[in-house]
Amino acid sequence: MLGAVFIQSCEQAKEVNNNKVNIEQGEHPNITKLKQQSAEFTPDIIKLNENVYVAVGYDGSNASMVIGDEGVVIVDALRALGAAENVAGKFREISDKPVKAVVYTHGHADHTGGATAFIGESKDVKVIAREGFKEELQENSPVEAILKIRNGRQFGRGLKAEDVINRGVGPGITSSDRVGEGYIKPNTTFQGELKINLAGIDFELYAADGETNDELFVWIPGFETLFTGDNYYKSFPNLYAIRGSQYRDVKSWGESIQKMASFPVAYLVPGHTRPLSGKDEVHENLTNYSDAILSVFDQTIDAMNKGYSLQQTVDSVRLSDDLIHQPNLQEFYGSVPWGVRSIYLHYVGWFDGNPSNLNPLSGSEEARRIIELAGGEQAMYKQLNDAIATGDYQWGLQLADYLMQTDYQKQSVINSKITLLRALASQQINAPARNYYLSYAYELENSSKG
Repeated sequence: MLGAVFIQSCEQAKEVNNNKVNIEQGEHPNITKLKQQSAEFTPDIIKLNENVYVAVGYDGSNASMVIGDEGVVIVDALRALGAAENVAGKFREISDKPVKAVVYTHGHADHTGGATAFIGESKDVKVIAREGFKEELQENSPVEAILKIRNGRQFGRGLKAEDVINRGVGPGITSSDRVGEGYIKPNTTFQGELKINLAGIDFELYAADGETNDELFVWIPGFETLFTGDNYYKSFPNLYAIRGSQYRDVKSWGESIQKMASFPVAYLVPGHTRPLSGKDEVHENLTNYSDAILSVFDQTIDAMNKGYSLQQTVDSVRLSDDLIHQPNLQEFYGSVPWGVRSIYLHYVGWFDGNPSNLNPLSGSEEARRIIELAGGEQAMYKQLNDAIATGDYQWGLQLADYLMQTDYQKQSVINSKITLLRALASQQINAPARNYYLSYAYELENSSKG
C-alpha cells in the first residue's frame, strides 16, 4: 500500500512541476477569470419577482427585501451601516411598508452590521437567528489578535485599492462607513426549524450547518424563493478560511445543500453573488454544489483510511471532470486542497501517522541541514534565483524560507521572497490566496524598510 502511495505521489509531483508559469508571460488566465467574476458584484437592486428584491454589490454581501401585505421582511443586513442606509433608502423607494422582521442567515459581521438602517421607525420588529448565534466568531476567540491580522490579509484590507481585484464573493472595495454600528441582537431564536408568519407571509427557517455552525436557510413556499445564506454562492465553497476558523462541518454542509435542493425552488438568493431564477437552473446549481462538497469529503476520508499522509491526501483529491468546469464551482473563494486539509486535521489532528513527524527537527535546525545538503548558503541562494528565473515560484518560496533562518544575504533573500509572493499572487484564481500573498509581501517590504 505504501509503495503505491509513493508512486502516486511521484506522479503528482511531476504534474505540479509541469504547471510552472513564468512571471513574464503576461496576465495569467486565472487572473482574467477572477476579473470576470467581478461582474457578479455590480451594484444593483434585482427584482426577482413581485415580492422579492435583492441588493447586490453595495457591500461585501447581499441584503434582501420580501414584501408582504402587512409589511416587509429583511433577510441579512450588510456589514457597514453607511452601505445599509444606502440600500434601505432604495428599498423604501420600492415599498414604504414597515419592517416587521429581520432574519440573519448567520452571524458573520458582513450580514449583520447594518440592521438599524432597515428598521427605521418600525416598532416591535422581530430579529430572528438560530440559537448559538455568533458564538464561534473571531471576537470570541482566545487568539483573536492573530485572527484579526490574518483576516486583514485574506481580504486585502491593507492593500491599495488598485491591487485588489475582488474578494471572490464580494467587491474589491467594501464600505468602511460605520462598520457594524447597526447591529441588533436577535430577540427570537430557534433550534431545528421555525415556521412563522411574518408580514402576512408564511416563512420556513431551517438550521443548516455549513460555512458556520449557526447557519440557516429561508424558504418561502408561496413565492418559491429560497435564501441560502453563505452555504451557497457562485464559487467553490470556502470549506476552510485561511484567516483561521473553527472546523466547518463539510459533510453537514453538503447535506444542507441537498436539503435545499429538495424544495421546488424557482428563485435562489445566495449570501453573496447574484441570484438565480428558474427551477431547472436552481436545481442543477444546488445539486452540483452538494455533489462537489460531498465528493471532497468522501475522497478525503477514503484516502485517510488508506493510510495516506496529509500531503498525499491533498494530492489525491480532485473534482470529477463533470464538476471541475462548472461556473459555480470555480475556486474564486474556496479551495479544494484547503478543504481537504481541514477535514484531515479535524478527524486525526496534527499527526499524520508518519513516525518521522512525531518529533521533527526544529525549523532552524532543518534549515541548516538542508542548506548544508544543498552545498551551502551560496549554492542554495543560486537555486533560489534559478527558481525565480524559471517560474518555479513555490519551490523558490520554500528555499527563501530556509535561507531566512540564516543571516546570509538577508535583505536580498527578503526581496526575493517578496518577488515570489507577488509572482504567486499573479497566478491565483482564488481571491483570498491572492490577497494573502500580496498582503504578506507588503508587510515584508514595510518591515524591511523600517
